Amino acid sequence: MSRSRSTLSDDQIYALEAHLAGTLTPVIPPMDVVQRLRERIHFHPPEQIILRLRDWQQMFFVLGGVMSGMLVLITIARALYYLVGRRHG
Repeated sequence: MSRSRSTLSDDQIYALEAHLAGTLTPVIPPMDVVQRLRERIHFHPPEQIILRLRDWQQMFFVLGGVMSGMLVLITIARALYYLVGRRHG
């Protein structure tokens, strides 16, 4: 099922945009939905973010966890590559 690529002229694009602008109307969400989203989205103040970055012990554990996870993934990938390569070789 191949589709031919046809290009539209600028007049056709402007006509399509004008038609869509007249057809599509903005949707205003109910205020309770907006209020719930505002409560769920919470940004920490910059001071709290800076304090978290200065906590070197926690940063060390996070970095160690990420590196350990990467090593486990690399080890699993190498083992699978070795096992699959042996069968097809």
